[in-house]
Amino acid sequence: MKISHKYLASFALFIAAIAFLLTNFTYTPLALAQDTPSYYREKAIHNPDGIGKYYMNREIARVMGHQAMMWLERTSRQTEEKPETTVARLDLKPDDVVADIGAGTGYFSFRMADQVPQGKVYAVDIQPEMLEAIAFLKAENNITNVETVLGAEDQPNLPPESIDLALMVDAYHEFAYPREMMEGIVKALKPGARVVLLEYRKENPMIMIKPLHKMTQKQVKKELQAVGLEWQGTKEFLPEQHFLVFSKPV
Repeated sequence: MKISHKYLASFALFIAAIAFLLTNFTYTPLALAQDTPSYYREKAIHNPDGIGKYYMNREIARVMGHQAMMWLERTSRQTEEKPETTVARLDLKPDDVVADIGAGTGYFSFRMADQVPQGKVYAVDIQPEMLEAIAFLKAENNITNVETVLGAEDQPNLPPESIDLALMVDAYHEFAYPREMMEGIVKALKPGARVVLLEYRKENPMIMIKPLHKMTQKQVKKELQAVGLEWQGTKEFLPEQHFLVFSKPV
């Protein structure tokens, strides 16, 4: 999908219109469940960038709020995340059904939609404001194969065995319920379908991203293999992020 100057101007006006109503830049999640499963731990004293909840010895990061959505549309993403190359590496078929989990403003949703003209992209996010931005851009650009889905903190709310690929770009580390969310994603995958994660490389201390917003390959593999996904490989073509590929057993 080519982004026009009209698109950028329209999106800027949309952001400006809602900016007056926004006061902080951190999404505040719903109250955590009363009965926390045994695979989570909680600490009162913790990293201020985290929520004080730990999964497999990893503190879960705070979600970036919708108030900072323009960060998701920054021009530097072209060189940082190489979106066209990244989407090409997904090897999508024209009739694939894909899910962009933690879609934000649809930065990758719309680019994937261009590659699946006979398919569909589910743009999933837990913040209604993000989905409103996607709906605005979808209407503005007459895009018909992107469907917004309001997810829950512990479920993507996708039909069972409906998707060929789930993409998560800098999102997984912010899931408040990673085990439950991934179990829901696995149910939504067709047999043999893939999961792709982009995560900043925690192995490299020189990458100037807050530590809780980075993950090591080892940690990602451990957490995704816990829900039955099989690691297929990691492509290291991005300047700062892992491109990790997993699949659901047939």
